[in-house]
Amino acid sequence: MDHFVSPSLLAADFGNLEKDILMVNRSQADWLHLDIMDGVFVPNISFGFPVIECIKKIAEKPLDIHLMIIDPDRYLTRFRDAGAYMLTVQYEACTHLHRTVTEIRDLGMKAGVALNPHTPVSHLRNVLPYIDMVLIMTVNPGFGGQSFIMESFNKIAELRKLIDSGGYKVLIEVDGGIDTKNAAKLIESGVNVLVAGSSVFNSDDPEATIKTLKATKPYDAISVSI
Repeated sequence: MDHFVSPSLLAADFGNLEKDILMVNRSQADWLHLDIMDGVFVPNISFGFPVIECIKKIAEKPLDIHLMIIDPDRYLTRFRDAGAYMLTVQYEACTHLHRTVTEIRDLGMKAGVALNPHTPVSHLRNVLPYIDMVLIMTVNPGFGGQSFIMESFNKIAELRKLIDSGGYKVLIEVDGGIDTKNAAKLIESGVNVLVAGSSVFNSDDPEATIKTLKATKPYDAISVSI
């Protein structure tokens, strides 16, 4: 299966979001990634429902929404109504994770679960049958522009083995420090979805960078230095 590319709007120009969203519309990106932060679960605040609703009116790509908030259950219906396609919650923020992901699916969205760098993938063993995607955070969540945590490769490989051994149809997404230099090795490791923020929106030609990420092949990893 070809991998997906999901540019992260957190790194876009907030003074001209429409311009950057239209660029993503034109590009070979598959999804548009939105990081929702509450200033409690992570030490940063991003954007809320009015902004998401405006983004949805412009965006032609499915909205890949990652909730870095406490008590996400309060807002699941509102995120559905705001236009979420994939709704990902943090494992560490959910007291009753099975109930949360089941409700996400019942609301008609795809359900994802994100793991912080310190959280073992083994914690998801019993929830894999009920979700569509696992998001491995390859940086500590909260801010863009951080360096990729190299231990993430071992974590991805462990998760890939867990998913494949169970025969689950679950995507692996990665977010944090993703660029054209490590994309091939990540795909080789079993990643299905690349979230790229700073490496896309801070590049000289964001649309070309997305094209490069989309065209990356796993066998390229042999010659890539990270």
